Amino acid sequence: MISRRTKYGLKALTHISGHNYENPIAIAEISKREEISRKFLESILLSLKKAGLLGSVQGKNGGYYLRKDARDVSLAEVYRVLEGPIAMVPCVSLNFYEKCHDCKSEEACAIHHTMLQIRDNTLQILENTSLEAFFNNGSQ
Repeated sequence: MISRRTKYGLKALTHISGHNYENPIAIAEISKREEISRKFLESILLSLKKAGLLGSVQGKNGGYYLRKDARDVSLAEVYRVLEGPIAMVPCVSLNFYEKCHDCKSEEACAIHHTMLQIRDNTLQILENTSLEAFFNNGSQ
């Protein structure tokens, strides 16, 4: 299950995806339209900006915009920024690997092998689904 942070981040990104740096979208508009607390949304958008997915313009007509085309933003990128590892256990994570302390051998561990398959299948879907495809599937 994804967190509210990730769900709201995806909602905000789909809303922002129709705007560019010449026409950024104000956080107040996103907050109102998507019914997300402004303070919570600010935290989410700041994380996405720090990760390089969003840019911002300050001032009266300022707001947020995608730094690259929506078709070039994978859900895996967004997920990792807002949620963290895609893997369900640390011993199968590609970017956040940690050996399980209670496991003697990853090679002999049935949980490891099953979680590896789940990670690979989930990762394939997330990497091959762009923000554009997500938006076009009526998720806004």
